[in-house]
Amino acid sequence: MESATIVLFGATGDLAKRKIYPALYNLFIEGKLPSPFSIIGLGRREWSHDTFQSNVRQSLDRFSRRKPADPEAVQKFAAAFRYSVLDIDRQEDYRKLRELIESREAELGVAPNRLFYLSVGPEYFTTIANHIQEGGLGSEEGWKRLVIEKPFGRDLQSARELNRELSRSFAEEEIYRIDHYLGKPMVQKLESLQQANPAIHALWNRQHISNVQITANESVGVEERAGYYDRAGAVRDMFQNHLLQLLMMAAIQLPHASSPDKVRFKKKLVLEALEPLSKENVAADVVRGQYEGYAAEPGIAPGSMTDTLIAARLRIDNSVWRGVPFYLRTGKKMKDKSTRIVFEFKEPLKTPWAKDAERAAPNLLVVEIGPKEGITLHLNEKDSEGDGTFKPLQVTLQAGQEDAPEAYENLIYDAWNGDPTFFAHWDEIELSWKWVQPILDAFEENLVPLHPYAAGSYGPQESDALPEQDGFRWLFDDKPEIPTEIRKGDLYAYHAND
Repeated sequence: MESATIVLFGATGDLAKRKIYPALYNLFIEGKLPSPFSIIGLGRREWSHDTFQSNVRQSLDRFSRRKPADPEAVQKFAAAFRYSVLDIDRQEDYRKLRELIESREAELGVAPNRLFYLSVGPEYFTTIANHIQEGGLGSEEGWKRLVIEKPFGRDLQSARELNRELSRSFAEEEIYRIDHYLGKPMVQKLESLQQANPAIHALWNRQHISNVQITANESVGVEERAGYYDRAGAVRDMFQNHLLQLLMMAAIQLPHASSPDKVRFKKKLVLEALEPLSKENVAADVVRGQYEGYAAEPGIAPGSMTDTLIAARLRIDNSVWRGVPFYLRTGKKMKDKSTRIVFEFKEPLKTPWAKDAERAAPNLLVVEIGPKEGITLHLNEKDSEGDGTFKPLQVTLQAGQEDAPEAYENLIYDAWNGDPTFFAHWDEIELSWKWVQPILDAFEENLVPLHPYAAGSYGPQESDALPEQDGFRWLFDDKPEIPTEIRKGDLYAYHAND
Protein backbone atom coordinates (compact mmCIF):
# COMPACT_ATOMS: atom_id res chain seq x y z
CA MET A 1 0.00 0.00 0.00
CA GLU A 2 1.55 3.26 -1.15
CA SER A 3 1.99 6.22 1.16
CA ALA A 4 -0.36 9.05 0.34
CA THR A 5 -2.03 12.20 1.59
CA ILE A 6 -5.76 12.22 2.28
CA VAL A 7 -7.21 15.69 1.75
CA LEU A 8 -10.56 15.73 3.54
CA PHE A 9 -13.06 18.43 2.60
CA GLY A 10 -15.73 18.75 5.29
CA ALA A 11 -13.38 17.63 8.06
CA THR A 12 -15.48 19.24 10.82
CA GLY A 13 -18.72 17.59 9.67
CA ASP A 14 -20.80 14.79 11.13
CA LEU A 15 -19.83 12.11 8.60
CA ALA A 16 -16.14 12.67 9.24
CA LYS A 17 -16.59 12.34 12.99
CA ARG A 18 -18.93 9.35 12.93
CA LYS A 19 -17.46 7.30 10.10
CA ILE A 20 -14.25 8.52 8.46
CA TYR A 21 -11.98 9.09 11.47
CA PRO A 22 -13.01 5.83 13.22
CA ALA A 23 -12.50 3.94 9.94
CA LEU A 24 -9.02 5.36 9.47
CA TYR A 25 -8.13 4.64 13.10
CA ASN A 26 -9.18 0.99 12.88
CA LEU A 27 -7.22 0.57 9.65
CA PHE A 28 -4.24 2.13 11.44
CA ILE A 29 -4.55 -0.18 14.48
CA GLU A 30 -4.76 -3.23 12.19
CA GLY A 31 -1.61 -2.19 10.33
CA LYS A 32 -3.46 -1.60 7.08
CA LEU A 33 -2.25 1.96 6.53
CA PRO A 34 1.18 2.68 5.07
CA SER A 35 3.82 4.40 7.12
CA PRO A 36 4.10 7.30 6.96
CA PHE A 37 0.82 8.85 5.86
CA SER A 38 -0.67 12.32 6.05
CA ILE A 39 -4.23 13.54 6.52
CA ILE A 40 -5.17 17.17 5.97
CA GLY A 41 -8.60 18.29 7.13
CA LEU A 42 -10.36 21.30 5.64
CA GLY A 43 -13.21 23.39 7.00
CA ARG A 44 -14.41 26.93 7.51
CA ARG A 45 -13.80 26.93 11.26
CA GLU A 46 -10.67 28.72 12.50
CA TRP A 47 -9.04 25.67 14.07
CA SER A 48 -5.42 25.04 14.89
CA HIS A 49 -3.71 21.71 14.20
CA ASP A 50 -3.99 20.86 17.94
CA THR A 51 -7.72 21.65 18.04
CA PHE A 52 -8.30 19.45 15.01
CA GLN A 53 -6.32 16.56 16.47
CA SER A 54 -8.26 16.86 19.73
CA ASN A 55 -11.55 16.62 17.84
CA VAL A 56 -10.30 13.54 16.00
CA ARG A 57 -9.47 11.86 19.32
CA GLN A 58 -12.93 12.74 20.67
CA SER A 59 -14.58 11.16 17.65
CA LEU A 60 -12.70 7.91 18.31
CA ASP A 61 -13.91 7.86 21.92
CA ARG A 62 -17.52 8.30 20.83
CA PHE A 63 -17.87 6.43 17.56
CA SER A 64 -15.10 3.89 16.95
CA ARG A 65 -16.11 0.22 17.12
CA ARG A 66 -12.73 -0.39 18.72
CA LYS A 67 -12.37 2.00 21.66
CA PRO A 68 -8.90 3.55 21.97
CA ALA A 69 -6.99 1.65 24.66
CA ASP A 70 -3.41 2.58 23.89
CA PRO A 71 -2.76 6.33 24.43
CA GLU A 72 0.55 6.09 22.58
CA ALA A 73 -1.12 4.60 19.50
CA VAL A 74 -3.85 7.24 19.57
CA GLN A 75 -1.26 9.99 19.85
CA LYS A 76 0.73 8.57 16.93
CA PHE A 77 -2.44 8.34 14.82
CA ALA A 78 -3.59 11.88 15.64
CA ALA A 79 -0.13 13.27 14.92
CA ALA A 80 -0.66 12.51 11.22
CA PHE A 81 -3.48 15.10 11.04
CA ARG A 82 -3.12 18.72 9.99
CA TYR A 83 -5.79 21.37 9.47
CA SER A 84 -6.26 24.21 7.01
CA VAL A 85 -9.05 26.74 6.80
CA LEU A 86 -10.78 26.65 3.43
CA ASP A 87 -13.60 28.60 1.88
CA ILE A 88 -14.69 26.52 -1.08
CA ASP A 89 -14.87 29.53 -3.42
CA ARG A 90 -11.62 31.22 -2.33
CA GLN A 91 -8.69 30.55 -4.63
CA GLU A 92 -6.13 31.73 -2.05
CA ASP A 93 -7.14 28.92 0.32
CA TYR A 94 -6.32 26.33 -2.34
CA ARG A 95 -2.89 27.89 -2.80
CA LYS A 96 -2.26 27.57 0.95
CA LEU A 97 -3.54 24.01 0.85
CA ARG A 98 -1.09 23.09 -1.90
CA GLU A 99 1.77 24.55 0.11
CA LEU A 100 0.73 22.54 3.17
CA ILE A 101 0.42 19.30 1.17
CA GLU A 102 3.83 19.73 -0.45
CA SER A 103 5.40 20.71 2.87
CA ARG A 104 4.08 17.57 4.57
CA GLU A 105 5.18 15.35 1.68
CA ALA A 106 8.70 16.77 1.89
CA GLU A 107 8.75 16.46 5.68
CA LEU A 108 7.66 12.81 5.59
CA GLY A 109 9.51 11.88 2.43
CA VAL A 110 6.41 10.47 0.73
CA ALA A 111 5.38 10.42 -2.91
CA PRO A 112 2.80 13.00 -4.10
CA ASN A 113 -0.09 10.52 -4.12
CA ARG A 114 -3.26 12.35 -3.12
CA LEU A 115 -6.74 11.12 -2.28
CA PHE A 116 -9.30 13.94 -2.22
CA TYR A 117 -12.30 12.98 -0.08
CA LEU A 118 -15.35 15.22 -0.53
CA SER A 119 -17.41 14.83 2.63
CA VAL A 120 -19.54 17.82 1.62
CA GLY A 121 -22.87 18.47 -0.07
CA PRO A 122 -23.10 17.54 -3.77
CA GLU A 123 -23.64 21.19 -4.70
CA TYR A 124 -19.91 21.72 -3.95
CA PHE A 125 -18.51 18.77 -5.91
CA THR A 126 -17.79 20.52 -9.19
CA THR A 127 -16.44 23.71 -7.60
CA ILE A 128 -13.93 21.75 -5.52
CA ALA A 129 -12.96 19.47 -8.40
CA ASN A 130 -12.31 22.47 -10.64
CA HIS A 131 -10.15 24.16 -7.99
CA ILE A 132 -8.18 20.93 -7.50
CA GLN A 133 -7.46 20.83 -11.22
CA GLU A 134 -6.80 24.52 -11.75
CA GLY A 135 -4.68 24.83 -8.60
CA GLY A 136 -2.39 21.97 -9.57
CA LEU A 137 -3.26 20.00 -6.43
CA GLY A 138 -3.08 16.74 -8.34
CA SER A 139 0.65 16.22 -8.93
CA GLU A 140 1.72 14.61 -12.19
CA GLU A 141 4.40 12.70 -10.28
CA GLY A 142 1.89 10.62 -8.31
CA TRP A 143 -1.70 9.44 -8.55
CA LYS A 144 -4.78 11.44 -7.65
CA ARG A 145 -8.21 10.07 -6.72
CA LEU A 146 -11.53 11.72 -5.95
CA VAL A 147 -13.89 10.10 -3.42
CA ILE A 148 -17.43 11.47 -3.31
CA GLU A 149 -20.56 10.59 -1.36
CA LYS A 150 -24.14 10.28 -2.54
CA PRO A 151 -26.40 11.75 -3.73
CA PHE A 152 -25.01 11.81 -7.26
CA GLY A 153 -27.69 13.94 -8.88
CA ARG A 154 -31.42 14.25 -8.23
CA ASP A 155 -32.54 12.76 -11.54
CA LEU A 156 -31.10 11.59 -14.84
CA GLN A 157 -30.42 15.06 -16.24
CA SER A 158 -28.71 16.45 -13.13
CA ALA A 159 -26.59 13.30 -12.76
CA ARG A 160 -25.38 13.63 -16.34
CA GLU A 161 -24.56 17.30 -15.83
CA LEU A 162 -22.64 16.54 -12.63
CA ASN A 163 -20.66 13.77 -14.29
CA ARG A 164 -19.86 15.98 -17.27
CA GLU A 165 -18.48 18.67 -14.93
CA LEU A 166 -16.40 16.24 -12.84
CA SER A 167 -14.98 14.67 -16.00
CA ARG A 168 -13.26 17.95 -16.82
CA SER A 169 -11.00 17.52 -13.78
CA PHE A 170 -10.85 13.77 -13.16
CA ALA A 171 -10.87 10.70 -15.39
CA GLU A 172 -13.49 8.05 -14.70
CA GLU A 173 -10.89 5.66 -13.29
CA GLU A 174 -9.91 8.39 -10.77
CA ILE A 175 -13.45 8.87 -9.41
CA TYR A 176 -14.64 6.66 -6.52
CA ARG A 177 -18.37 7.10 -5.85
CA ILE A 178 -19.17 5.72 -2.43
CA ASP A 179 -22.29 3.69 -1.83
CA HIS A 180 -21.69 2.49 1.71
CA TYR A 181 -23.95 -0.53 1.22
CA LEU A 182 -21.26 -1.89 -1.11
CA GLY A 183 -18.81 -1.71 1.78
CA LYS A 184 -20.90 -3.90 4.07
CA PRO A 185 -19.16 -7.24 4.73
CA MET A 186 -22.07 -9.50 3.72
CA VAL A 187 -22.60 -7.63 0.45
CA GLN A 188 -18.94 -8.10 -0.41
CA LYS A 189 -19.18 -11.78 0.50
CA LEU A 190 -21.85 -12.27 -2.18
CA GLU A 191 -19.03 -12.20 -4.71
CA SER A 192 -16.95 -14.88 -2.99
CA LEU A 193 -20.02 -16.96 -2.10
CA GLN A 194 -20.55 -17.72 -5.78
CA GLN A 195 -16.92 -18.00 -6.77
CA ALA A 196 -15.91 -20.36 -3.97
CA ASN A 197 -19.02 -22.59 -4.08
CA PRO A 198 -19.78 -24.17 -7.46
CA ALA A 199 -22.94 -25.80 -6.07
CA ILE A 200 -24.44 -22.44 -5.12
CA HIS A 201 -23.24 -20.85 -8.36
CA ALA A 202 -25.08 -23.57 -10.30
CA LEU A 203 -28.37 -22.77 -8.49
CA TRP A 204 -28.08 -18.99 -9.00
CA ASN A 205 -30.53 -18.73 -11.91
CA ARG A 206 -34.14 -18.96 -13.07
CA GLN A 207 -34.14 -22.74 -13.28
CA HIS A 208 -33.89 -22.99 -9.51
CA ILE A 209 -34.97 -19.65 -7.98
CA SER A 210 -38.62 -18.58 -7.96
CA ASN A 211 -38.17 -15.00 -6.69
CA VAL A 212 -35.69 -12.69 -4.99
CA GLN A 213 -36.60 -10.24 -2.22
CA ILE A 214 -34.44 -7.29 -1.20
CA THR A 215 -35.55 -5.25 1.80
CA ALA A 216 -34.00 -2.34 3.67
CA ASN A 217 -36.36 -1.48 6.52
CA GLU A 218 -35.65 1.29 9.02
CA SER A 219 -37.45 1.58 12.35
CA VAL A 220 -36.66 5.29 12.74
CA GLY A 221 -38.27 8.28 11.05
CA VAL A 222 -36.58 11.21 9.35
CA GLU A 223 -35.11 12.59 12.61
CA GLU A 224 -32.58 15.40 11.98
CA ARG A 225 -32.54 14.76 8.20
CA ALA A 226 -35.98 16.30 7.60
CA GLY A 227 -34.73 19.14 5.42
CA TYR A 228 -32.91 16.79 3.05
CA TYR A 229 -35.35 13.91 3.20
CA ASP A 230 -38.46 15.91 2.32
CA ARG A 231 -36.76 16.87 -0.96
CA ALA A 232 -35.47 13.37 -1.66
CA GLY A 233 -37.92 10.77 -0.37
CA ALA A 234 -37.27 7.05 -0.21
CA VAL A 235 -36.88 6.73 -3.98
CA ARG A 236 -33.86 9.06 -4.07
CA ASP A 237 -32.49 8.41 -0.59
CA MET A 238 -32.49 4.60 -0.75
CA PHE A 239 -33.97 3.06 -3.87
CA GLN A 240 -32.01 4.56 -6.78
CA ASN A 241 -28.66 3.91 -5.12
CA HIS A 242 -28.57 1.37 -2.28
CA LEU A 243 -31.34 -1.00 -3.38
CA LEU A 244 -30.39 -1.05 -7.05
CA GLN A 245 -26.78 -1.73 -6.06
CA LEU A 246 -27.97 -4.68 -3.95
CA LEU A 247 -30.03 -5.84 -6.94
CA MET A 248 -26.94 -5.84 -9.14
CA MET A 249 -24.88 -7.72 -6.57
CA ALA A 250 -27.65 -10.29 -6.15
CA ALA A 251 -28.18 -10.83 -9.88
CA ILE A 252 -24.66 -10.95 -11.30
CA GLN A 253 -23.04 -14.28 -12.03
CA LEU A 254 -19.29 -14.13 -11.62
CA PRO A 255 -16.66 -16.54 -12.85
CA HIS A 256 -13.79 -17.48 -10.57
CA ALA A 257 -11.33 -14.68 -9.71
CA SER A 258 -13.24 -11.89 -11.43
CA SER A 259 -11.40 -8.61 -11.90
CA PRO A 260 -12.91 -5.22 -10.90
CA ASP A 261 -13.59 -4.53 -14.58
CA LYS A 262 -15.41 -7.85 -14.94
CA VAL A 263 -17.57 -7.14 -11.87
CA ARG A 264 -18.51 -3.70 -13.19
CA PHE A 265 -19.25 -5.10 -16.64
CA LYS A 266 -21.54 -7.75 -15.20
CA LYS A 267 -23.35 -5.22 -13.03
CA LYS A 268 -23.91 -2.98 -16.04
CA LEU A 269 -25.43 -5.90 -17.95
CA VAL A 270 -27.96 -6.43 -15.17
CA LEU A 271 -29.20 -2.84 -15.37
CA GLU A 272 -29.28 -2.93 -19.15
CA ALA A 273 -31.51 -6.01 -18.94
CA LEU A 274 -34.05 -4.46 -16.55
CA GLU A 275 -37.46 -4.25 -18.19
CA PRO A 276 -38.10 -0.49 -18.45
CA LEU A 277 -41.08 1.30 -16.98
CA SER A 278 -43.14 3.98 -18.63
CA LYS A 279 -44.63 6.85 -16.68
CA GLU A 280 -48.12 5.60 -17.40
CA ASN A 281 -47.59 2.05 -16.07
CA VAL A 282 -45.45 2.75 -13.00
CA ALA A 283 -48.39 2.13 -10.65
CA ALA A 284 -48.61 -1.50 -11.80
CA ASP A 285 -45.20 -2.33 -10.35
CA VAL A 286 -44.42 0.39 -7.82
CA VAL A 287 -46.13 1.22 -4.52
CA ARG A 288 -45.31 4.35 -2.56
CA GLY A 289 -46.31 5.05 1.02
CA GLN A 290 -45.92 7.58 3.80
CA TYR A 291 -45.97 6.76 7.48
CA GLU A 292 -48.75 8.36 9.49
CA GLY A 293 -47.53 11.48 11.25
CA TYR A 294 -44.77 12.24 8.76
CA ALA A 295 -46.27 15.60 7.72
CA ALA A 296 -46.30 16.70 11.38
CA GLU A 297 -42.56 16.05 11.84
CA PRO A 298 -40.42 19.16 12.54
CA GLY A 299 -38.99 20.53 9.31
CA ILE A 300 -41.49 18.76 7.02
CA ALA A 301 -43.64 20.89 4.72
CA PRO A 302 -47.36 20.79 5.61
CA GLY A 303 -49.25 18.45 3.32
CA SER A 304 -46.02 16.90 2.04
CA MET A 305 -46.47 14.14 -0.54
CA THR A 306 -42.95 12.77 -0.01
CA ASP A 307 -42.65 9.00 -0.08
CA THR A 308 -41.18 7.32 3.01
CA LEU A 309 -41.69 3.82 1.57
CA ILE A 310 -41.10 2.36 -1.87
CA ALA A 311 -41.93 -1.20 -2.89
CA ALA A 312 -41.32 -2.34 -6.45
CA ARG A 313 -41.36 -5.39 -8.68
CA LEU A 314 -38.55 -5.57 -11.21
CA ARG A 315 -37.89 -8.04 -13.99
CA ILE A 316 -34.53 -8.83 -15.56
CA ASP A 317 -34.91 -9.88 -19.17
CA ASN A 318 -31.87 -12.07 -19.72
CA SER A 319 -31.17 -15.77 -20.01
CA VAL A 320 -30.29 -16.09 -16.33
CA TRP A 321 -33.26 -14.37 -14.64
CA ARG A 322 -36.05 -14.16 -17.22
CA GLY A 323 -39.36 -14.90 -15.47
CA VAL A 324 -38.01 -14.42 -11.93
CA PRO A 325 -39.53 -11.39 -10.15
CA PHE A 326 -37.28 -9.26 -7.94
CA TYR A 327 -39.18 -7.51 -5.14
CA LEU A 328 -37.50 -4.45 -3.60
CA ARG A 329 -38.77 -2.60 -0.56
CA THR A 330 -37.46 0.14 1.69
CA GLY A 331 -39.28 2.24 4.24
CA LYS A 332 -38.98 4.33 7.37
CA LYS A 333 -40.86 3.78 10.66
CA MET A 334 -41.15 0.08 9.84
CA LYS A 335 -41.67 -2.58 12.50
CA ASP A 336 -38.01 -3.49 12.67
CA LYS A 337 -34.64 -2.49 11.30
CA SER A 338 -33.37 -5.05 8.82
CA THR A 339 -31.54 -5.24 5.53
CA ARG A 340 -31.53 -8.60 3.78
CA ILE A 341 -31.58 -10.40 0.46
CA VAL A 342 -33.68 -13.58 0.23
CA PHE A 343 -33.44 -16.05 -2.64
CA GLU A 344 -36.49 -18.33 -2.59
CA PHE A 345 -35.90 -21.59 -4.43
CA LYS A 346 -38.47 -23.27 -6.62
CA GLU A 347 -40.18 -26.33 -5.28
CA PRO A 348 -40.13 -29.41 -7.53
CA LEU A 349 -43.02 -31.84 -7.75
CA LYS A 350 -44.23 -32.64 -4.27
CA THR A 351 -43.86 -36.12 -2.82
CA PRO A 352 -47.10 -37.96 -3.53
CA TRP A 353 -47.80 -38.78 0.12
CA ALA A 354 -47.54 -35.20 1.38
CA LYS A 355 -50.78 -33.51 2.40
CA ASP A 356 -51.26 -29.77 2.10
CA ALA A 357 -50.82 -29.34 5.84
CA GLU A 358 -47.56 -31.26 5.69
CA ARG A 359 -46.01 -29.30 2.89
CA ALA A 360 -42.56 -28.06 3.73
CA ALA A 361 -41.55 -24.42 3.79
CA PRO A 362 -39.63 -23.26 0.71
CA ASN A 363 -35.87 -23.51 0.66
CA LEU A 364 -34.24 -20.10 1.11
CA LEU A 365 -30.79 -18.58 0.83
CA VAL A 366 -30.84 -15.60 3.20
CA VAL A 367 -28.16 -12.90 3.24
CA GLU A 368 -28.54 -10.81 6.40
CA ILE A 369 -26.75 -7.50 5.81
CA GLY A 370 -27.75 -5.61 8.94
CA PRO A 371 -28.10 -5.07 11.80
CA LYS A 372 -27.22 -8.73 12.31
CA GLU A 373 -25.00 -10.30 9.68
CA GLY A 374 -24.75 -13.76 8.22
CA ILE A 375 -25.61 -16.05 5.33
CA THR A 376 -27.91 -18.99 6.02
CA LEU A 377 -29.52 -21.76 4.00
CA HIS A 378 -33.04 -22.72 5.07
CA LEU A 379 -33.81 -26.38 4.34
CA ASN A 380 -36.29 -28.98 5.59
CA GLU A 381 -36.05 -32.33 7.25
CA LYS A 382 -38.69 -34.93 8.10
CA ASP A 383 -39.58 -35.14 11.76
CA SER A 384 -39.13 -38.89 12.25
CA GLU A 385 -39.74 -38.73 16.00
CA GLY A 386 -42.87 -36.62 15.79
CA ASP A 387 -45.83 -36.72 13.41
CA GLY A 388 -43.69 -37.14 10.31
CA THR A 389 -44.24 -33.63 8.96
CA PHE A 390 -41.44 -31.46 7.65
CA LYS A 391 -39.65 -29.10 9.99
CA PRO A 392 -37.25 -26.30 9.07
CA LEU A 393 -33.51 -26.73 9.27
CA GLN A 394 -31.20 -23.71 9.17
CA VAL A 395 -27.62 -24.11 8.01
CA THR A 396 -25.18 -21.27 8.64
CA LEU A 397 -22.89 -20.70 5.67
CA GLN A 398 -21.27 -17.53 6.92
CA ALA A 399 -21.55 -16.22 10.47
CA GLY A 400 -21.25 -12.52 11.11
CA GLN A 401 -18.17 -11.43 13.02
CA GLU A 402 -18.71 -9.60 16.30
CA ASP A 403 -15.93 -7.13 15.52
CA ALA A 404 -16.20 -7.03 11.74
CA PRO A 405 -14.84 -4.04 9.81
CA GLU A 406 -17.43 -1.38 9.11
CA ALA A 407 -18.33 -0.37 5.58
CA TYR A 408 -16.18 2.76 5.56
CA GLU A 409 -13.12 0.82 6.63
CA ASN A 410 -13.46 -1.47 3.62
CA LEU A 411 -14.18 1.37 1.20
CA ILE A 412 -11.42 3.74 2.34
CA TYR A 413 -8.95 0.86 2.24
CA ASP A 414 -10.02 -0.03 -1.31
CA ALA A 415 -9.90 3.59 -2.52
CA TRP A 416 -6.41 4.01 -1.07
CA ASN A 417 -5.35 0.83 -2.88
CA GLY A 418 -7.00 1.88 -6.14
CA ASP A 419 -9.49 -1.02 -6.13
CA PRO A 420 -12.81 0.15 -7.65
CA THR A 421 -14.69 -3.16 -7.29
CA PHE A 422 -17.14 -1.94 -4.66
CA PHE A 423 -17.65 1.60 -5.90
CA ALA A 424 -20.37 2.81 -8.25
CA HIS A 425 -19.20 3.32 -11.83
CA TRP A 426 -20.74 6.12 -13.89
CA ASP A 427 -22.42 3.58 -16.18
CA GLU A 428 -24.27 2.14 -13.19
CA ILE A 429 -25.28 5.60 -11.95
CA GLU A 430 -26.62 6.64 -15.35
CA LEU A 431 -28.51 3.40 -15.98
CA SER A 432 -30.06 3.41 -12.51
CA TRP A 433 -31.30 6.98 -12.93
CA LYS A 434 -32.57 6.11 -16.39
CA TRP A 435 -34.66 3.26 -14.95
CA VAL A 436 -35.90 5.36 -12.01
CA GLN A 437 -36.76 8.49 -14.04
CA PRO A 438 -40.28 7.30 -15.05
CA ILE A 439 -40.99 6.70 -11.35
CA LEU A 440 -39.96 10.27 -10.52
CA ASP A 441 -42.10 11.60 -13.37
CA ALA A 442 -45.12 9.55 -12.26
CA PHE A 443 -44.74 10.72 -8.64
CA GLU A 444 -44.43 14.33 -9.77
CA GLU A 445 -47.74 14.06 -11.66
CA ASN A 446 -49.41 12.02 -8.87
CA LEU A 447 -49.99 9.08 -11.18
CA VAL A 448 -49.13 6.73 -8.31
CA PRO A 449 -51.24 6.90 -5.13
CA LEU A 450 -49.50 7.76 -1.86
CA HIS A 451 -50.70 5.16 0.66
CA PRO A 452 -50.58 5.92 4.39
CA TYR A 453 -49.25 3.22 6.71
CA ALA A 454 -49.06 2.90 10.46
CA ALA A 455 -45.70 3.60 12.09
CA GLY A 456 -44.28 0.32 13.39
CA SER A 457 -45.91 -1.77 10.66
CA TYR A 458 -44.52 -3.38 7.49
CA GLY A 459 -46.04 -0.75 5.27
CA PRO A 460 -49.38 -0.42 3.48
CA GLN A 461 -51.39 -3.43 2.38
CA GLU A 462 -50.81 -2.39 -1.23
CA SER A 463 -47.11 -3.23 -0.89
CA ASP A 464 -48.07 -6.78 0.18
CA ALA A 465 -50.07 -7.11 -3.01
CA LEU A 466 -46.98 -6.90 -5.25
CA PRO A 467 -45.64 -10.39 -4.45
CA GLU A 468 -49.14 -11.76 -3.74
CA GLN A 469 -50.14 -11.02 -7.34
CA ASP A 470 -47.53 -13.59 -8.37
CA GLY A 471 -48.44 -16.09 -5.66
CA PHE A 472 -45.66 -15.11 -3.25
CA ARG A 473 -45.41 -12.95 -0.14
CA TRP A 474 -42.84 -10.92 1.74
CA LEU A 475 -40.84 -13.35 3.82
CA PHE A 476 -39.92 -12.71 7.46
CA ASP A 477 -42.80 -10.27 8.00
CA ASP A 478 -44.18 -12.06 11.08
CA LYS A 479 -46.09 -14.46 8.84
CA PRO A 480 -46.00 -18.27 8.84
CA GLU A 481 -43.41 -19.60 6.45
CA ILE A 482 -45.34 -22.79 5.57
CA PRO A 483 -47.68 -22.13 2.62
CA THR A 484 -51.21 -23.50 2.63
CA GLU A 485 -51.78 -23.54 -1.09
CA ILE A 486 -49.80 -24.24 -4.23
CA ARG A 487 -48.23 -21.08 -5.61
CA LYS A 488 -47.16 -20.14 -9.08
CA GLY A 489 -43.77 -21.57 -9.84
CA ASP A 490 -44.13 -24.43 -7.36
CA LEU A 491 -44.67 -27.12 -9.98
CA TYR A 492 -42.18 -27.38 -12.76
CA ALA A 493 -40.05 -29.94 -14.48
CA TYR A 494 -36.35 -29.79 -15.16
CA HIS A 495 -35.60 -29.54 -18.86
CA ALA A 496 -32.17 -29.41 -20.38
CA ASN A 497 -33.23 -26.60 -22.71
CA ASP A 498 -35.18 -24.58 -20.14
